[in-house]
Amino acid sequence: MRVGLMVPANNTTMARELPAWLPEGSHCNTLKVPRGAGLLTRETVPAYVDAAIELARDFAADPPELIAYGCTAAGFLMGPDADAALSARLHEVTGRPVVTTANAMVAILQRCGARRIAVVTPYTDEVNRQLVDYLARSDVQVARLDTLGATDTASLGRITAAEVDALARATVEDGHDALFIACSQLPTHAILDELRRDLGRPVWSSIAATAEMARTLHGARA
Repeated sequence: MRVGLMVPANNTTMARELPAWLPEGSHCNTLKVPRGAGLLTRETVPAYVDAAIELARDFAADPPELIAYGCTAAGFLMGPDADAALSARLHEVTGRPVVTTANAMVAILQRCGARRIAVVTPYTDEVNRQLVDYLARSDVQVARLDTLGATDTASLGRITAAEVDALARATVEDGHDALFIACSQLPTHAILDELRRDLGRPVWSSIAATAEMARTLHGARA
């Protein structure tokens, strides 16, 4: 697969981990969307999205098979309708099918029949509230949410897989159908399989869900 990946400028994880969940030999052509040092808010998202749309035109030099828009928080802050509109705009600009991490999260939870879930994020309260609302619109209830509490892009980038793993294990309780680890900056490739085995339920992350939906879309087009 040849994937055109779009991530925030500070993201150091997704371009490395996404190909590991794609078919062997897959390649990501990564474009980094400019942003400030602060975390995204509802006020800053519109300018960020406009920058992403303009940047996507650069894929014309080496057209991918599909586009993966890897900013989970932007999707939550915009809401499902605006996330779908962004996907449509990216498709219009690139001529390629589009997977967004926010939509991939919903799709993968619906696929595994999850209705009452645990969530781990690095986000602020504002983004977490939007995440809960985003899932509720698809009839997925966040029964428990714990956050690693990153306050800026620097602290977000310092979060390790071991820290994600520890919080994930502390967050899941009896009665949770699944666990979702939100944010495409959080490293999860090294821990997801073991979490699934030990917790005995579906465990997905933003990057893993995006990869799965990209594979599904690619297979449907083949």
